Amino acid sequence: MVPEGQIKTNYEAVIGLEVHVQLLTRSKMFCGCENRYGGDPNTRTCPVCLALPGALPTLNGAAVRMAIMLGKALNASIRPESSFYRKQYFYPDLPKGYQITQGPIALVEDGWIEIPGDPAVRGAEGFIRVRIERVHLEEDAGKSTHDLDPDNSLVDLNRAGVPLLEIVGAPDLRSAQEASDYLKAIHHLVTYLGISDGNMDEGSLRCDANISVRDCGESRFGTRVEVKNLNSFRFLRQAVDYEIHRQIDMVERGEAFGQETRGWDAQEGITRSQRSKEAAMDYRQFPEPDLPVLRVTIEEIAEVEAQLPELPRVRRDRYKNGFGLTDYEAEMLMQTRDFAEFFDEVAVQCGNGKQAANWMLGEVSRSLNESGKNLETINLKPTELADLIKLVASGDINLNTAKEVVYPALIAGEGSPKEIVISKGLSQVSDNAAIALLVRGVLAANPQQLTQYRSGKLGLRGFFVGQVMKAGQGRINPQVLNAMIDEALASEEF
Repeated sequence: MVPEGQIKTNYEAVIGLEVHVQLLTRSKMFCGCENRYGGDPNTRTCPVCLALPGALPTLNGAAVRMAIMLGKALNASIRPESSFYRKQYFYPDLPKGYQITQGPIALVEDGWIEIPGDPAVRGAEGFIRVRIERVHLEEDAGKSTHDLDPDNSLVDLNRAGVPLLEIVGAPDLRSAQEASDYLKAIHHLVTYLGISDGNMDEGSLRCDANISVRDCGESRFGTRVEVKNLNSFRFLRQAVDYEIHRQIDMVERGEAFGQETRGWDAQEGITRSQRSKEAAMDYRQFPEPDLPVLRVTIEEIAEVEAQLPELPRVRRDRYKNGFGLTDYEAEMLMQTRDFAEFFDEVAVQCGNGKQAANWMLGEVSRSLNESGKNLETINLKPTELADLIKLVASGDINLNTAKEVVYPALIAGEGSPKEIVISKGLSQVSDNAAIALLVRGVLAANPQQLTQYRSGKLGLRGFFVGQVMKAGQGRINPQVLNAMIDEALASEEF
């Protein structure tokens, strides 16, 4: 819970996130052990993972290429030369006693990413650019478990050496909402690029939040507190919001506090002090003697860049400008790269991006949510959905029939849209004479409602339309029907 006390509004929060992303390589960062979540404890290890004497690291080239790919997507500079260092830690799940990481120059530096700005703190809506200071390669630690054995902590080294990218964001965020939106943008980008599964429950993506407060208008930073290992968007919002209020409350009370590392207690809804914050000298960093300088050529960078898919910000603008979609529609269509590519094919095949978007965000999304399937396992092809949209556009069937009858049959595997329409006798009636006959029959059968309509109860028009549709078993062309109804109601025949 947020600390009690009168909180003034003349403070500004300053927030920067360090996001750790596990990479989807086949093997670990510096050895050939399988990079996969789970398994029996300590079964995916080798002398390099276990830091046995004489074991030497070998750099994973796929991890380097993934780092370059992310760097280009973040509009960053790729450094032609970068080095690995040893960063000293003494934790039970770090058998080396140090972590191999990059420094002081990283492979990727000086980038940016766009996120929605928080109008509550910025006073206006719109996207802002958050600077990325650097993205560096490093290895993950093992995992300590403290709740399986009441008397002992257990260590599993399967995760030790898994490739990580640490994305260090500048202190450009100003609220818990912006912090959450930033993490979501990073999560979306790394999963969209296919370099990480982004599974936060399994620790594939997690972050540390650096938080301080200062008077509004002040340029100097306040005392920074780091909240470690936040593995959900909700926990990040809650922890940042709590810490902002806690620090402001301490400033209000005149209480001094120093840099420290804190953890988030989700059950209590508070941050708890863990240790004083280490300074750089505490890590006793020095160059990794067993790895040479990492050098990448212009040709290697160009090769990776050529493999980049259309980036989310470019795709969003194309959807808005080319199809007339809203920001919300464009963002929802890009929820995954597969979803966006499926939509693109439907839009091209049917020739109507707006209708393709309506179907993808309506019926298709509903089917995926209800079935728990994805686009690879659901029984639907882009060409089939496009054919269904074209059947509605051509007037062969109406929209309700398409949604309520043809689409469910299509998902059930009953044939192509055209085959379903034919087999179920769903072809829309557009013949003027046939529809006129039905209209005359309905008006003749309802003289009382017709009199009321002409007495001013114009809402009865919908009643007549519904009765004709019922008589035509829902297969009447609505455009033709509406024109016929208006013509008949205006005539003196009835």
